[in-house]
Amino acid sequence: MPVFTRLRQQQDPADTTDATDPADPAGTVGAPLADPSPGTAPEPAAGRGPLARLNRRRQAHPGAVRALRWTLTALAAVLVLTALLLPNRAGAIQPDRFTRLPMEAILGAALVMVLPRRPRLVVAAVAGTALGAMTVLNLLDIGFTEYLGRPFNLVLDWGLLPDARAYVEDAMGRAAAVAATVGLVALILLLLTVMALATVRLAHLLADHRRAATRGTLIAAVAWVLCSALGLQISGVPVAADRTASALAIQARRVQDTLRDEADFRKVAEVDAFGNTPGSQLVPDLRGKDMIFTFIESYGRSAIEDPIMAPGVDRTLADRTEALAKSGFHARSGWLTSATYGGSSWLGHSTTLSGLWIDNQQRYRTVMASDRMSLTEAFRRTGDWDTVGVMPGVQKAWPEQRFYGLDTVRNAFQLGYQGPKFSWSTMPDQYALEAFQRLEHGRKRAKPLMSEVILTSSHQPWAPIPKMVDWDEIGDGSVFKGIEKAGHRASDIITSEPKSRAEYGKSIQYSVTALTEWLQRYGTDDTVLVFLGDHQPIARVSGENASRDVPVSIVAKDPKVLDKVAGWGWSEGLRPAHDAPVWKMSAFRDRFLTAYGSTPHPKRN
Repeated sequence: MPVFTRLRQQQDPADTTDATDPADPAGTVGAPLADPSPGTAPEPAAGRGPLARLNRRRQAHPGAVRALRWTLTALAAVLVLTALLLPNRAGAIQPDRFTRLPMEAILGAALVMVLPRRPRLVVAAVAGTALGAMTVLNLLDIGFTEYLGRPFNLVLDWGLLPDARAYVEDAMGRAAAVAATVGLVALILLLLTVMALATVRLAHLLADHRRAATRGTLIAAVAWVLCSALGLQISGVPVAADRTASALAIQARRVQDTLRDEADFRKVAEVDAFGNTPGSQLVPDLRGKDMIFTFIESYGRSAIEDPIMAPGVDRTLADRTEALAKSGFHARSGWLTSATYGGSSWLGHSTTLSGLWIDNQQRYRTVMASDRMSLTEAFRRTGDWDTVGVMPGVQKAWPEQRFYGLDTVRNAFQLGYQGPKFSWSTMPDQYALEAFQRLEHGRKRAKPLMSEVILTSSHQPWAPIPKMVDWDEIGDGSVFKGIEKAGHRASDIITSEPKSRAEYGKSIQYSVTALTEWLQRYGTDDTVLVFLGDHQPIARVSGENASRDVPVSIVAKDPKVLDKVAGWGWSEGLRPAHDAPVWKMSAFRDRFLTAYGSTPHPKRN
């Protein structure tokens, strides 16, 4: 009998358009070839071709071939089910999450069984690719939640991926960053491809066993409806699942909310209680004071209250409070709730100084392009202060200088540092402060100085951490070479939660010590220091469900400065009490301006 005729007889009569093997949809692995009649020489091409060689191997090992087919099919099923049920939080990835019955698998099975061969291929491939894309988004959600305390924003967060690569390069080296980038791209492409192949394979299997597949799909559908109606759960997890459909709806709603938020925020940003206040009526009670606003990277509430990190940090805060008091400085401290968590420090800086809640990149761009008055800009508007920024973390053009009202900005390349980088941090805080003194604060001026200083030594991965040196020996920073070389490697700290927490605590101790020693050494009767954290450290350090609170302190010698905020209920010293007032970070600007005599003159565009 001719080969073609025999193959036609083997087809499923219910699907004469599809003669593929149920476990091998491509038809190249499992389709048998007819043996030539005895004494008939095979055609040369058939005997020497790769398909003929493959066929001979399969005929020699039919059991192995059959096992391979079903193994691949089982792997495809596991891959698809895992993707359909994958949570978007690392803490939720538990075995019981993958014992559920996904609604999407039932609907997909029903669909592919009623489609002809070619549409079935297209639908299965597209669905598999889409499922792969959803898996990528779930993985991004996991990563962003771990590091930034929030899920990935499909509209706004693509621009943060280059920053993530830069962080890996600074922490682990260029080779590691390149390898991570290439590996990530390859993984995404592989995931999309393999997921598409898996769904195509399963679609063909269902179509080629349509009768059994139909019964199974009906049974699964009835089971899903019953489990959903009865609320059946296993270990508190519902058996009936619609994880992927829900995730898709959440992503769509997130996009919609993001686009709507842009218009709403523009309206909010246009209203400014002090927008039309003349310079003569801004912060009159601080005239003649050298003002310093300092952000300490990742200085969060966990550093002060976590049982592992708090003992060392609290001891440092107590010691530094006492040392400052001996030099005539006193402090008041409270809590602010940051608009960001784990990273994106610029959101915390801009929220504090703009008086607006800036919790995403879109809001940040909007306010930076606006004419809203920042707290630092208020000092420039008076005409009574020179304004300067010290930004050791800035390594490129920084147009934000205009919004912050800074006459001069010293970035990482303008501070004269010749020592080694400390992972992400371009220089130790002690050096940055000494350079600030040499280049700006210590210069004779006709006006007092208002400064914004960003300290970076407590930036993750908290390895290696600088150590304090004699202030007179800092020089160009070369003294730190031995300290950097003797410190921990970033790779050793990143992979260990206990080590990360311990080293984070030490980094906060270092930054607070450097700042307060600088104040003791160079502060005057007219120096006023306001310092605070920009956000909490990542969840690996601060813990799951940690607050977003950060400490904030005002330090001065002049008792009148602290008397102005006596009604705030802040704690004495550098350590805020557990029950000290907690404000949203966006409330600080207006409270500060009001406390020091500014007169509101609202502006509404």
